[in-house]
Amino acid sequence: MSEPPPIAEQDGASFFHRDSEAEFEFRLEVRSWVEANLPPALRGLVRRPDPVALREWHHRLHERGWIAPSWPRSAGGMGASVRQQLILDEEMVRAGAPQIVLVGLAFVGPLLIEFGTEEQKARHLPPILRGEISWAQGYSEPGAGSDLASLKTRAERRDGHFIVNGHKVWQTWGHYSEWMFTLVRTDPAAPKHKGISCLVIDMATPGVTVRPIVTITGEDELSEVFLDDVVVPADNLVGPLNDGWRVANALLAHERLAGGNPQFTMAALDRAKQIAEATGAMADAAFRDRLAKIELRVVAQAALFEYAVRRREAGVLEPAETSILKIVATETLQAVSDLMIEAAGSHAGEAGGDGVAAAGQHFLQSRRATIFGGTREIHYGIAARRILGLR
Repeated sequence: MSEPPPIAEQDGASFFHRDSEAEFEFRLEVRSWVEANLPPALRGLVRRPDPVALREWHHRLHERGWIAPSWPRSAGGMGASVRQQLILDEEMVRAGAPQIVLVGLAFVGPLLIEFGTEEQKARHLPPILRGEISWAQGYSEPGAGSDLASLKTRAERRDGHFIVNGHKVWQTWGHYSEWMFTLVRTDPAAPKHKGISCLVIDMATPGVTVRPIVTITGEDELSEVFLDDVVVPADNLVGPLNDGWRVANALLAHERLAGGNPQFTMAALDRAKQIAEATGAMADAAFRDRLAKIELRVVAQAALFEYAVRRREAGVLEPAETSILKIVATETLQAVSDLMIEAAGSHAGEAGGDGVAAAGQHFLQSRRATIFGGTREIHYGIAARRILGLR
């Protein structure tokens, strides 16, 4: 194959990286396959489809071997390089593909690979890869959000099982999930960062009640979960008893890294450009200047994400670094949604989720970005203490 063209001429190539010949071949392979296999009904959506709507697309990606690019081959993943992972993301954005639900693939799977028993891996990893089950993340509670160590959900150990009582909230797609990975307090006498354990809970267990939460955008993407005398086998404990805070932080690191993926922001930026072309805003020099500045921020986010992924693979990524990535990613996403509103003008308030009217939907969805996975203020504090040494 001939030498790939310079990056400026590579349609859909990375913002800041010139593909090698092998990478360019992989990009063309991905582009061709996605174009042939992505269901038309899933292209260019503004609202995030629920897990049921995504299962056909999940199954196709699994059959192709691309459903878990970052998982090692030994666990059934693709074992992709960092560049291959980014190329997959970029080409999915280019095609307008929706993102597969992350909880099982990006959070629970990697956590079980790191901390789970062989029996837990054998039971849960294959169904996650095949898209047969969906997972909820049972971390936040009404009185324990960013201050997660204040959680009150209790799990009392009795004869080979736990009795769980508590209330979890803000579970993404919890009412579509068959399993929940959750934090519980197993030693109430210990300091608040101690005495916490991690359990996986079958959502069909008696005593589990799930209620959807309708968001400001009119979607029922979130939920709350009530746990009343729920019997959980002791074998469902992930990691050591009372060492759940260490396990929890490992999952949060996966969550924040996944949240820093530029796929979200690149898709929003493409939508902003489409809206600007439709309304004529692109003809305004001042608007184009603001657009160029936002594009540079997206370039910086993509470069920071690649750097973070490489450090994770080398085993040297620090928690404070994921905090910085999370801040950059979510603030950039909100800046893009602000620009989208400017491009849409008076049409931004129109009902609907297509075309120019999608700007309002994007704007509302992006407001929560600086809250989930720990609020922006929490992450600024982490960066200040652990990187700048402030107290």
